[in-house]
Amino acid sequence: MALIVQKYGGTSVGSVERIQAVARRVIKTTEAGHSVVVVVSAMGKTTDGLVKLAQEISATPSRREMDMLLSTGEQVSIALLSMALQEMGQPAISLTGAQVGIVTEAEHTRARILEIATERMQRHLQDGRVVVVAGFQGISSQSDLEITTLGRGGSDTSAVALAAALRADFCEIYTDVPGILTTDPRIVPDAQLMDEITSDEMLELASLGAKVLHPRAVEIARNYGVMLVVRSSWSDQPGTKVVSPMPQPRSLQGLEIAQPVDAVEFDTDQAKVALLRVPDRPGIAARLFGEIASQDLDVDLIIQSIHEGNSNDIAFTVTQNSLSRAEAVAAAIAPALRSSASPTDEAEVMIERRMAKVSIVGAGMIGRPGVAAQMFSTLAAAKVNIEMISTSEVQVSCAIAEADCERAVAALCETFGVTGRAAKSRRRVRSADLPPVRGAALDLKQAQLAIRHVPDQPGMAARLFSLLAEKNISVDMIIQSQRCRLIDGLATRDIAFTVAIGDLDEAQTILQAADFSFGEIAVDCSIAKVSIVGTGMVGRPGIAAQMFRALAEAKINIQMIATSEIKVSCLVAEEQGVEALRVIHAAFGLSGHERIVVPA
Repeated sequence: MALIVQKYGGTSVGSVERIQAVARRVIKTTEAGHSVVVVVSAMGKTTDGLVKLAQEISATPSRREMDMLLSTGEQVSIALLSMALQEMGQPAISLTGAQVGIVTEAEHTRARILEIATERMQRHLQDGRVVVVAGFQGISSQSDLEITTLGRGGSDTSAVALAAALRADFCEIYTDVPGILTTDPRIVPDAQLMDEITSDEMLELASLGAKVLHPRAVEIARNYGVMLVVRSSWSDQPGTKVVSPMPQPRSLQGLEIAQPVDAVEFDTDQAKVALLRVPDRPGIAARLFGEIASQDLDVDLIIQSIHEGNSNDIAFTVTQNSLSRAEAVAAAIAPALRSSASPTDEAEVMIERRMAKVSIVGAGMIGRPGVAAQMFSTLAAAKVNIEMISTSEVQVSCAIAEADCERAVAALCETFGVTGRAAKSRRRVRSADLPPVRGAALDLKQAQLAIRHVPDQPGMAARLFSLLAEKNISVDMIIQSQRCRLIDGLATRDIAFTVAIGDLDEAQTILQAADFSFGEIAVDCSIAKVSIVGTGMVGRPGIAAQMFRALAEAKINIQMIATSEIKVSCLVAEEQGVEALRVIHAAFGLSGHERIVVPA
């Protein structure tokens, strides 16, 4: 007999008929001999209606009163579902987040779970009851017992946290699609259903806007080894398994505020090739990396930075024994890459022979902008200059001089409390028999900021991103230009990055008030980010080139490029975002044989 946690979203319990259908599904599970804990969201658009009521009363309601109000939505759902189960002959009891023992931080509207007391749930389960729990909510650990809510994706988070605390056999997330798809079926109707996906891939897709699972829920599953299954509440299809690696043993105390970094990794077998002043037009990246792929050269980090005028810089890293061939390819292409604005201005090839990559790794970095800033500050304090930056949801990597690697690793281990065993050399090893790309995503809710003429010295990235982190502003793509410019005798570089569109105004205000000098801040709100994700792309030359070629053939210009080990992201013009998603989805053969219809 298994212990199963099931979570049903708002559309799944949006009416009496839907609640009764959920009750029948739960009873079918209990009749198979399993114990069941059910987590439910508020019915349909209940939460939206409550928010609207609050706004009619106050333009700026307090976060405490919003928690008090919004927590009532789930209480309606759990009571009705419990009644439906009882009416069908299944013993059940409904419990609020407080009653079930979900203890959180005292942060209204955005609390994180600290611990879960499971004794009451265990008692009811032993008595043969189905325990129906209000998702999205908990209670603070303070003596005044404040009701708190968990923010966006809170019901997913509640369900997976309960599964971790109860050591459930698996956690089923019921939604309005049949599982996890290769992309958004509302944009690409023939998106393909995946039978299985790794938690690292799911973290990337969830953070890129795939709404079927919230990244916080996937983070908990990864940290505690919870088997997740995403299924449709409208059918009996088996859905998609989200598989996590065997986790390191960790305490359930401080459940969602666990140590953010599990390991420090390094690779001293790196070299960098940079092409400066390449024309800003479709097809340049496709041509360069197509030639690189034809030489069977595996590329690790890739960045394309933004510049004033009609040219960009493209830089990438390869293993040191591949450098001579990569340099030859770049040198052969460079003369043909002349800017239309300056036809005599050839692209220049720049080489760094002895580079290293240092990385911090851990699912606990999700939603914590201060972690990357802390890494940059640590390297600055150790007098280590950062030449390239790559970020993902579970890893932040920096390319540095090889001579600085040992010092950088020691400093990062000390800062993040990582023991010697968790500091390890890392080589990119090809993932055998895995498809190179599992999914594609489109994010239309980002804005780009480019800071011109930032002094080229250790600590500048740390200062910039620490300012944003202090205000809880998360930064996504970070690109540091390869080209240095002398301003009043001082070497400077440009730094470009993206933030959520809702954070743009505050980010601009923070940077404009900063107490150190740099040039203008250029802003672009009309951007889209398209990405491919897949653990199978590791060690396989040509995957990035295939993406760039698909975009070039559709005449879509790439404005910025950033990569991690299992993700390639490109910024394109906002009006080309949907087309970009469709062409890369088709380029990697991700389409299925059936059209997926999302219920209204």
